[in-house]
Amino acid sequence: MSDAVIDVHGLSKSFGRFRALDGLDLQVERGQVHGFLGPNGAGKSTTIRVLLGLLRADAGTVRLLGGDPWAHVVALHRRLAYVPGDVSLWPGMTGGEAIDLLGALRGGLDERRRAELLDRFELDPTKRGRQYSKGNRQKVAIVAALASDVELLVLDEPTSGLDPLMESVFQEVIGEAKARGTTVLLSSHILAEVESLADRLSIIRDGRVVQSGTLADLRGRTRTTIHATLARTPDATTLATLGSARLDGDRLTATVDPTRVGDAMAALTPYGLTTLTVAPPSLESLFLRLYGDDEGPR
Repeated sequence: MSDAVIDVHGLSKSFGRFRALDGLDLQVERGQVHGFLGPNGAGKSTTIRVLLGLLRADAGTVRLLGGDPWAHVVALHRRLAYVPGDVSLWPGMTGGEAIDLLGALRGGLDERRRAELLDRFELDPTKRGRQYSKGNRQKVAIVAALASDVELLVLDEPTSGLDPLMESVFQEVIGEAKARGTTVLLSSHILAEVESLADRLSIIRDGRVVQSGTLADLRGRTRTTIHATLARTPDATTLATLGSARLDGDRLTATVDPTRVGDAMAALTPYGLTTLTVAPPSLESLFLRLYGDDEGPR
C-alpha cells in the first residue's frame, strides 16, 4: 500500500475560461521533503489551496493524510501547519500571542522548541503585528508551524523576505523536522534551498506535473557541463562528439550526457588537458530545458 501523505490524481480546476489545473498528479510520501516547483501561474498555489480545503476541485481525487481536504478540513488542519509566502498578522496582537493562538488551533505547542526557535530566528515576540517587517511576519508563521507537533508542513514560499542568514536557519530547522518524521511539501523560488532540502521534486507547468523524481533522477535527464583548458585545439570530429561545444582561445565549454563524462575526458586528454571542471545539471538548467524561452521560476 502507498504511504503517501498527499495523493492527488487527475486534479482539475478552472476559473471561468482559465484552466489553472489540468489533470495534475502529485504524490508526497511520509517523512519526505517534497519540492513543488514551477513559475508564477503554473498552478502551484491553486494546488495548495485545494490541498488545504480552501478551494473545491472541479475533477480528480485528493487525499490528504488519508482524508478528503474539502470534507474533513477542520480535522485535517489540526494535523498540519501552513506557511504562506505573504503572512498577515492581527495588528494589535503580539507575535508571541499569534504563535500561541495558531498553536492552540493545532492542539498546543512544544514550549521548549518554541523558545529555541524564537532564539534561532532572532524574533522578538513582544512586538505587535503592525510593527513587524515582512521578514519578521514570516518568522512568526514559521515558528508557529515548527513548534507544533504536526504531521505535515505545507510551505508556500516560506522564506520570502528572509535574509540569507535566516534562510540558512530555516534549512536547518526543516532538516530537524524531517528527522522527527514530519512530511514537508515545499514550494520555493529559491532553487538552492530546494536542492539542499528535497528528497523528491515535482515540476509543474500549465497546470500539470511535467517532471517528478529525485534530484538525481532529474539530473540524469539533462546534460552535464564541462569546462576544460587545452594546450591544442581539438579537431572537428572530437568537437562533434560533444554537445554545444564552444572554444574561447584555449578554453572549451561543452555539454555531455551524464553517462559519457568519462568518454569526453578520454577524447580531450590527447589535446593537452590541463584543467577540467565538471558541473552536474542544476535545477536552473533543468528549468531552462523545460521552459525554453519562458521566464522560468520566480
